[in-house]
Amino acid sequence: MTRSSLTTPPPGAQPPAAHPDAPPAGSALGSHYSQCFGCGTGHPTGLHLNARTPDGTTVEAEFTVGEAHQGAPRLAHGGVLAAAMDEVIGMSVYLFHKPYVTGRLETDYVLPVPVGTTLHLRAWCNGIDGRKAYLEAEGRIGAPDGPVAVRAAALFIEVNMEHFAKHGDLAAIAAEHQDYEVNP
Repeated sequence: MTRSSLTTPPPGAQPPAAHPDAPPAGSALGSHYSQCFGCGTGHPTGLHLNARTPDGTTVEAEFTVGEAHQGAPRLAHGGVLAAAMDEVIGMSVYLFHKPYVTGRLETDYVLPVPVGTTLHLRAWCNGIDGRKAYLEAEGRIGAPDGPVAVRAAALFIEVNMEHFAKHGDLAAIAAEHQDYEVNP
């Protein structure tokens, strides 16, 4: 994958160490918001990513392409695949216990993904420089070592929780994130 300079870490950017409060290796990761299209268990047509961390810094997840995720007949919609990449990457920065938002997402579609296919996703951080995190992800068909169907590179920007309070639903944030201070 050829990445732009916007998703390539600058010299000196360091891959993060596991946060002291990161979940232990092998831990399942819950939804960050119940109505999230990517990981929310309460979203009726969402991706319902089933994610875990093998080491406190990377994320692995599975997502099965359903009927609601079609673009061309019986094939996953490219935007849905990009959403899956964005979600698994977002879950990996969530492990650092700081709120981030997507600044840029570059997605390469390598193989078509039929409805009914389970994609095995993996995301990792290549480096952090100030408020910028440089990340990558891949989605493999059928197994963690299956053929690569989709790849992504991303730039995520660290924000404060006021960002979500100002632009989102403060009551929903407070209800689902008691571990963050959300008073604007």
